[in-house]
Amino acid sequence: MTNQEIFELMDRFERSAIRTLRLSWDGTTLEMSKDALAAPALTSPAPAAAPAPCESTIDAPLAGVFYAACAPGEAPCVREGDRVKQGDTVCLMEAMKMISEIPAPCDCIITRVLKENGELAGYGEPLFGYRPC
Repeated sequence: MTNQEIFELMDRFERSAIRTLRLSWDGTTLEMSKDALAAPALTSPAPAAAPAPCESTIDAPLAGVFYAACAPGEAPCVREGDRVKQGDTVCLMEAMKMISEIPAPCDCIITRVLKENGELAGYGEPLFGYRPC
C-alpha cells in the first residue's frame, strides 16, 4: 500500500461513521480509532510551544518520526522566518519505514517550528506555525 493510498484511507475513515478500523497486509497492521479514550499507536507529548492564535499550522498527515532536514547532516528544510512557496518540502515524516515529504500548503512564512528533529508526531499534531503570504 502506498503512502497516497494510506492518506486516502485515513481521509475516508475520518469522514465516515466508522469508529475503529484495523487493516493488515504483508505483515503490516494499520489501526485507526475515533474513540477519544484510545491512544494512537505513535504518540508524543504536546509541543512545548503551541501556535499563536493568529497562525495557521502545518499538521502531521500521519503518525511518525519528524525529520527537519531532507538528509542526515543537512540543514533543516525550513527555519522560523523562512518564506516558502506552495508545495516546497518543509520536513520529512517516517512511518512504517516509508519516508514522506510534507509540503507547504501555500506561499507562506514559517513562524514557528513546533517539533524537534527525530521527535515523534501524532496524526494531526501541529509541526509548524505559518502565516500565508
